Amino acid sequence: MNNFRNFLRALTAVVRKDLTAEWRSRELFTAMLVFALLVILIFNFALELDARARTSVTSGVLWVTFAFAGTLGLNRSMATEKDRGCLDGLLLAPVDRSAIYFGKAIGNLVFMFVVELVVLPVYSVLYNINLFRPELLLIILLGSIGYVAVGTLLSTMAVQARTRDILLPILLFPLVVPVLIAAVRASGGILQDFAWEEIQAWVNLLVVYDVIFIAIAFMFFDYVVEE
Repeated sequence: MNNFRNFLRALTAVVRKDLTAEWRSRELFTAMLVFALLVILIFNFALELDARARTSVTSGVLWVTFAFAGTLGLNRSMATEKDRGCLDGLLLAPVDRSAIYFGKAIGNLVFMFVVELVVLPVYSVLYNINLFRPELLLIILLGSIGYVAVGTLLSTMAVQARTRDILLPILLFPLVVPVLIAAVRASGGILQDFAWEEIQAWVNLLVVYDVIFIAIAFMFFDYVVEE
């Protein structure tokens, strides 16, 4: 019981540290938000489509935006820790290393959620599409969790390299292809009013992916940071 309390205390401390540091500088959130809005605006002017065609491409545009903005956030989050020497301090702390992983992952997830909460209404206004549907929000939640779970682990690996800005996308995108495909197909089905049975397989894939890669990250994070 005490070990679990210590785990939660360490996890909470990491999350609070990340959120407090970001609240003071707003460097990471601003970069992610500006990048995401630029992508949305570019697609808005590039895709001069009718209403029906816009509905069919909405899921792809959304997840391209989330993926690239999320990658930017993951990269900067760990790079900042490394450059300031905070990562070594975290690893020297007498706590379970998995608490550091989950703390960083939750912090990255919060940043990604905030960007998504800004992007969704902007996209809804530009494309005249209602994106605030409970089913769609569930898909965005599941997809974001899977993306961050893998991205946090890989960004910890990539941050040790001099070419970390290039290395992270190379490592990340092949592994998140299943979650992106499932999220795009499920989101598209919801926006086109498909029956739940037609998209349930994609939702199940998202859930299984999240569980598997969270478990993998939990088991291997200690070895990754040791290397």
